[in-house]
Amino acid sequence: MLVHPQFDPVALQVGPLAVRWYGLMYLVGFALFWAAGRYRIARAPGAVWTAKDLEDALFYGILGTILGGRLGYVIFYKLADYLAEPWRILYVWEGGMSFHGGLLGVILALAWFARGRRQDWLAVTDFIAPLVPLGLAAGRIGNFINAELWGRPASVPWAMVFPNVDGVPRHPSQLYEFALEGVVLFALLWAFSARARPRGAVSGAFLLGYGALRFLVEFTREPDGFLGFLALGLSMGQWLSLPMMIVGAVMMVWAYRAARPKA
Repeated sequence: MLVHPQFDPVALQVGPLAVRWYGLMYLVGFALFWAAGRYRIARAPGAVWTAKDLEDALFYGILGTILGGRLGYVIFYKLADYLAEPWRILYVWEGGMSFHGGLLGVILALAWFARGRRQDWLAVTDFIAPLVPLGLAAGRIGNFINAELWGRPASVPWAMVFPNVDGVPRHPSQLYEFALEGVVLFALLWAFSARARPRGAVSGAFLLGYGALRFLVEFTREPDGFLGFLALGLSMGQWLSLPMMIVGAVMMVWAYRAARPKA
């Protein structure tokens, strides 16, 4: 049995200014996104993307991640609480971010980015999608450092006790998500997008892949205490992942059908 080391969530403190590990993991994720994007641009002769385009897209993506992630958490998880005290939406230091909300925010931000540059929106998302899991991986490490989003009780040899929760051995679900939604999804999408694919296929593969992996890993993750299990015994994360899988599968079918030569 393992015991979570109970890291100090504050990485550095200078007077009243505290730099938290979770915030640093966001920066690491954005840096990995930028580095992988530069690598792909450098190895694609004649690519329409430039380093400046990548930096601008990253800026839009950061805005979409933060605003969408926060509003998604408010709407999907604690709408009644925030309607009663709407000013607390701005209390970001209390925590509360939603991946699915962040995804919607990024999609809208990239649509704005594509329109401003008169680029095809799906061509933009096809380039961006394989880079996203690197940021997700960094975020899950942040969750593990904070000892949050822990797993359900487990009897596996690597089960971990989170002393901030209780003395029950649990799945280290943050590390499962790091491995699946981060490392595995990145490797699959990077390989899939290394060859020319029909417009929209890579974006569809991301939605389908993330949705499926998140749906599976949620079976090991303790649902939010204030929500518990929802209809059919599924968690909120699973219900939000189902539309992703459906839309992703439909996009991939549409992309390949649209790319077929006309008879």
